[in-house]
Amino acid sequence: MNDLTDKVAIVTGASRGIGRAVSLLLAMQGAKVVSVARSTDELDELVHKTNGLAIPADVSDEADVQNVVDEAIRHYGHVDILVCNAGVGSFNLLENNAADEWDRIFDVNVKGTFLFCKFLVPHLKDRKSGHIVGITSDVARRTFEHGTVYGASKFAQDALLGSLRKEVRPHGVKVSTIYPGLVDTYFNESKPGSPDSEKTHLKPADIAQAVRYILEAPPHVVVDELMIHPLTQEW
Repeated sequence: MNDLTDKVAIVTGASRGIGRAVSLLLAMQGAKVVSVARSTDELDELVHKTNGLAIPADVSDEADVQNVVDEAIRHYGHVDILVCNAGVGSFNLLENNAADEWDRIFDVNVKGTFLFCKFLVPHLKDRKSGHIVGITSDVARRTFEHGTVYGASKFAQDALLGSLRKEVRPHGVKVSTIYPGLVDTYFNESKPGSPDSEKTHLKPADIAQAVRYILEAPPHVVVDELMIHPLTQEW
């Protein structure tokens, strides 16, 4: 098993939902967590629980992302783990989506993953170790009505991570992709904790445990892809 003690992990979309659960669990396993989100209030509350570093940032802004990576390395000396979790979505008929909605979703889901990998990968390659975990969606592997824009962004994110996996493997760097089904979070302005979703959805902690499982795999093992659904959701 790979010990996470003192590993330095950047987690995006960390202020709530899956990102918060991942940040808390990694901190419990001894990792030094760099929590990234736009909400400063929620980050401030989280950093007290993780005893780590909180950096407000827009994941689609190149200068912001470079600052996060630079600051994490400056503060801790290196980075071992990147969890690309930040994501947004909306669901509508294709013709009812505005062009700026396309831009918003692709900026966070695809460009955000691209930028963090762009600035961190050279550091990981130099160290000949490291692990990138991308949290995408099961819709990266299927299509559905009203999912044209969101689904397209997740297919693109999945392709980015899959290609990157081949590029960095010779350098000792791992890339893993998690495809969650329905998760009880604030996604798409939902409010978690309703009686229905409590029974039918995964919990953020379930995805956090999947991240832990992947990161704790022995050094010679890489979990390329992991699909996870609630029992009530048919694939």
